[in-house]
Amino acid sequence: MPTHERTIVENSRRLSTIRIAKRIMELRGRRIIIDADLAALYGVTTKALNQAVKRNRDRFPEEFLFALDAGEKMEVVTVCDHLHQLKYSRTLPTAFTEHGAIMAATVLKSKRAVEMSVFIVRAFVELREMLARNRDLARKLAELERKISRHDKEIVSIVEAVRQLALAPPQPRRGIGFTADLGE
Repeated sequence: MPTHERTIVENSRRLSTIRIAKRIMELRGRRIIIDADLAALYGVTTKALNQAVKRNRDRFPEEFLFALDAGEKMEVVTVCDHLHQLKYSRTLPTAFTEHGAIMAATVLKSKRAVEMSVFIVRAFVELREMLARNRDLARKLAELERKISRHDKEIVSIVEAVRQLALAPPQPRRGIGFTADLGE
């Protein structure tokens, strides 16, 4: 494949991964994707996705997916503008973790689901790497902050010493040359 075509393919993959990463959120301390978003990515209806999951419930342990409670549903609707229609749904959405999203692709058995699962995995991995980079950056910033704080204290003590020297009464100066002490 020529370099130009390879670049186009890589850019298209990158855009797909970014688009998917925007749909991934954190809930209950886990990164998840809501069933409506996953169904749209896989090219099926949310109902079809959830039916496939119900038919294969033994493939989806609790760490792969969970149902949102009413409060979480409202939080998701508030935070994600594209999910505003969930506000009017009587059923609570399902949250899929990375492993749940992959498993969903296997139970759907559609070509698009299999293709998109690769992008979804890439998006989850990219988010994980980004968080790791942010942790390193946060650690380095904290270290820099400690150094600056220590330097600030040292500068304050130097300024105080200079002020003390400036405020000290001048010492009487001796004249230049010989002076005789006449003992008087």
